[in-house]
Amino acid sequence: MPRRAAASIRPVEPDAIHRSRLVQQVINKVMLDGKKSTAERIVYDALAILSERTGRDPIEALETSLKALTPSLEVRSRRVGGATYQVPVEVPPRRARTLAVRWLVLFARQRREKTMAQRLANELLDAQSQQGGAYKRKDDIYRMAQANKAFAHYRW
Repeated sequence: MPRRAAASIRPVEPDAIHRSRLVQQVINKVMLDGKKSTAERIVYDALAILSERTGRDPIEALETSLKALTPSLEVRSRRVGGATYQVPVEVPPRRARTLAVRWLVLFARQRREKTMAQRLANELLDAQSQQGGAYKRKDDIYRMAQANKAFAHYRW
């Protein structure tokens, strides 16, 4: 039993231009060392590239990409009688969205394009076409959950 109260969930304020909480969440994840204006420029440039290439509304394209990256199942370690099992569990919507944004930024950073905005835009485009590092991570986690279905009765 924890001694302290549960951590409160701080609400994410919508971003200034698109009035979207999702865009603000991506900006916060891209941000390094508290440089929010730099992160905003990167994300807005990436959204501009994305809308130019898809010919759609940038927020709509971002939501489509993140929907493709959102996991439905994941595995959690569960210790039962000296053995540790990987138990598949459903991912709550809030955690699923957070994981999708985290993977998007992580794999965008590892790409080889010249600017971070191009990397982010290309990772979003790859997610829409079910390719790229972030989509592969989601797929790997889903496959691991499917492989460990036999331990689903250990769910808590």
